[in-house]
Amino acid sequence: MDIYVGNLAYKTTDDDLRALFSEHGEVTSARGVTDRVSGQSKGFGFVEMPDRDAAQKAIDAINGNDFQGRKLRVNESQPKPREERRGGGNHHHRGDRGGFRGDRGGFRSDHGGRDRDRDDRW
Repeated sequence: MDIYVGNLAYKTTDDDLRALFSEHGEVTSARGVTDRVSGQSKGFGFVEMPDRDAAQKAIDAINGNDFQGRKLRVNESQPKPREERRGGGNHHHRGDRGGFRGDRGGFRSDHGGRDRDRDDRW
């Protein structure tokens, strides 16, 4: 079972998570989620336990309890709907972001600042 652990202290390490859940059964993996740019903890993580019964007992035992000065929120991890994982919408199309799209939308020629698609007086 994959377990979501929220409201973690920013100083909590993967080893801290593993130790906390290991008291209730075998832990396959434990990882805190960090910001890609800063490396700072985002305050939540995931723990994977192979035995579903042990995992549920760990959730029941740990949820709402204080750990490193924070009251943890612990429950079974639920996958996000597909649209939310990608950020929703068709944002991956370059044109939808307003970026360079060939000779349209923002591309300005060197001919007096006129846009070829918007001014026939070339």
